[in-house]
Parts: sequence; C-alpha cells; structure tokens
Amino acid sequence: MREQAEWNAGHVPGAVHAPLSRLLTGAALPATARNRPLVVICRSGHRSRQAAELLTGRGGDAVDVKGGMNAWASAGLPVVGERGSRGRPA
Repeated sequence: MREQAEWNAGHVPGAVHAPLSRLLTGAALPATARNRPLVVICRSGHRSRQAAELLTGRGGDAVDVKGGMNAWASAGLPVVGERGSRGRPA
C-alpha cells in the first residue's frame, strides 16, 4: 500500500507493490497478488488498514500489519531497498 518513494526506500522482502492510490481508482492487484491470502503493509498502518478493508470488500482475503513498516522494522524484521540493499521505513 506504499507509494513509490516509500517502496524504494524500504519494503518487506518478497513483497508485491500495490499502492493504495491505485487501488482506490479501481486498479486490479498485480497478477502475482491475485487469488491468494494477502498481508498488507504501509508506513504506519493507516493506509494498509484501509486497503485491507477495500480488498476484503472486493472479496479478497486480506489482513493488515498493525503498526506498518515502522513496527516491522522496530521488531528487527528485514527491510530491503529498491535494489535489494538494506532499506528503511519511509
């Protein structure tokens, strides 16, 4: 649910990028994220909560990571940057 600049700064390894701004306009999920359970994350948890509700409303199986990337990184979990280097929540 992270926007491009946030994604480039840092994201969960193996994640699929699907910005909330695109989903709100009716865009479909990337093919690799369709027809499977989803865990959605943003910087602080606000947009990912909104996205999880939107995706669930569309019939998807989505849950939100409470606290977002900030909580993820604070827990010592890995964050990668745009070229696979060590990233940071932005």
